[in-house]
Amino acid sequence: MVAAVNDALRVALERDDKVMLFGEDVGMGGVFRASDNLQNLFGEERVFNTPLSEAGIMGLAVGLGIAGEKPIAELQFAGFIYPALEQINAQIGRYRQRTQGNFPLSMVVRAPYGGGIHSPEMHADSPEGLVAAVPGVKIVIPSTPYDAKGLLLAAVDDPDPVFFFESIKLYRSVKGEVPTGHYTVPLGKARIAREGDDCTVLCYGGMVEICEEAAVAAAAAGVNVEVVDLRSIVPLDFEAISESVKKTGRVVIVHEAARRMGFGAELSARIAEELIEYLHAPITRVTGWDAPYPPFTAAEHMYRPDAARVAAGIRKVLDY
Repeated sequence: MVAAVNDALRVALERDDKVMLFGEDVGMGGVFRASDNLQNLFGEERVFNTPLSEAGIMGLAVGLGIAGEKPIAELQFAGFIYPALEQINAQIGRYRQRTQGNFPLSMVVRAPYGGGIHSPEMHADSPEGLVAAVPGVKIVIPSTPYDAKGLLLAAVDDPDPVFFFESIKLYRSVKGEVPTGHYTVPLGKARIAREGDDCTVLCYGGMVEICEEAAVAAAAAGVNVEVVDLRSIVPLDFEAISESVKKTGRVVIVHEAARRMGFGAELSARIAEELIEYLHAPITRVTGWDAPYPPFTAAEHMYRPDAARVAAGIRKVLDY
């Protein structure tokens, strides 16, 4: 998956001279080597390191976007996003409306998120719910190499600011066929990762492989689970969610962010508001706990949802 991200960045830089890539250590390939060799190919003016200032990185992206460039800003870890929240809320999410559409602010913010590799606290956070609460931005979270490249290229072409969260766990643990050259996957279109008619599991990013594992185990017991990979949470493909929920009548929502005010709460509320007559059981959420991500890596397995916890959620809605 990390190679797919690198390839998408290379293609974007090749196709459009206005594209720039920057962030902490980006010129040297970045912590996860997602930008490996790109500075050698495109030079220091288009692929460059920044100071250790997330607010500065975000402010630079805003300025470049307003000027008509196509910035791709990398935050070294999504858990470092907190100093930049003022820029996100006060500038990025408001600029199109503030200028009555004269400055749409095309920009991409990439950030590795989530756990699964025993990284310490603030290196394993999942802050997508915080960003999703800001009107005016889009949020994409791929789960496959094919989607990572296609969605990232679509994000670069999008006229609005896009936050692109990349699961740290998936960087080197998943493989898949990826076309050469330029292609896009449309933003706001979910993917049915596994078809079923007994229960709907909604997930994204690093949790998709976990949910697929739980679905395989459920199938051995005669339960057909439909795994819906949301791909993006803003915009949200509620049509795909609705079709699946109407078919199964049971819903499990999975994400590794904390439960309270996580994006699963928004999903639960909307399903309850619009689809309650189709539900045969209360919606169940399988998430991280309402606590900071464990600072001690040995406790990670107790925080991050695994297939056993997802399977327990599936059994809960089926047994209701």
